[in-house]
Amino acid sequence: MRSDSSVAIVCPLCGAETHAFCEDRARRYLECPHCALVLADPASHLSPVEERAIYDLHRNDPADARYRAFLSRLADPLLTRLVPGMRGLDFGCGPGPVLSMMLREAGMAMTDYDPFYAPDPQALRRDYDFVTCTEVVEHFRDPLAGWARLAARVRPGGWLGVMTQLAPDAPANFLRWRYRDDRTHVSFHRLATLRWLAARFGFALEQVESQAFLLQRRG
Repeated sequence: MRSDSSVAIVCPLCGAETHAFCEDRARRYLECPHCALVLADPASHLSPVEERAIYDLHRNDPADARYRAFLSRLADPLLTRLVPGMRGLDFGCGPGPVLSMMLREAGMAMTDYDPFYAPDPQALRRDYDFVTCTEVVEHFRDPLAGWARLAARVRPGGWLGVMTQLAPDAPANFLRWRYRDDRTHVSFHRLATLRWLAARFGFALEQVESQAFLLQRRG
C-alpha cells in the first residue's frame, strides 16, 4: 500500500521536506533536497517477518573467493589504518560474518552484531577502534538513528568503514539500477548524503572505492 502522495513526508535523516523522485510498480521514491537521501515510501516497507525471510536466503560463504574479494574492497584499505590487536565491531554482520572473520585473520579483536542474527545489546555499549558496516545502511528505516548508533561506537580517532552503492542522480537511471530491486533496501545514499553525515557526526570522509568509504572520527 502506498501512502497518500498529497501528504508531505519529511526526510528521516535530516528532517527536511522531501519531494517526489520517481516510482516503479512496487514502490514510490522520494528525494531530500537538503541531504540528497532517496527513500522508499515508508508505506511500502516490508514487515519484519518478510524482511527476515529475504535475509535468510543470503549465502555468505567464507570459502567463496569472489565474496571475500568483494569485502576486501573495504577491508584492505581499512587494514592499512589499523594495527593488530585493535578492537572492532562488525555491525549488521548477517548470518555469515565473513568480513569479521577476515579481520580476525588479520589480527583484530572482533565483536559481531546483527539485529536478527547476533542481537547482543552489550555489543552496542562498548567503544571500538573501528566499526564496519557493509551493505547495511541501505536497510535503515530510521537512518538518523542507525547512523547515530554507528557513530557512537567509534572512539575519537577511530574508523567507521561503510560499503553501499551510491544512488544515481537521474530518476531514469535510478529506475534502471538493480540495487533498487531489493525490497529490503529503503534508504539510498549519495556522496552528498555521506558528506552531510560526516559533518553531522564529526567525521572526515574518504571514498576509497566506488562503494567503499572510510570515515575517521575527529578527536
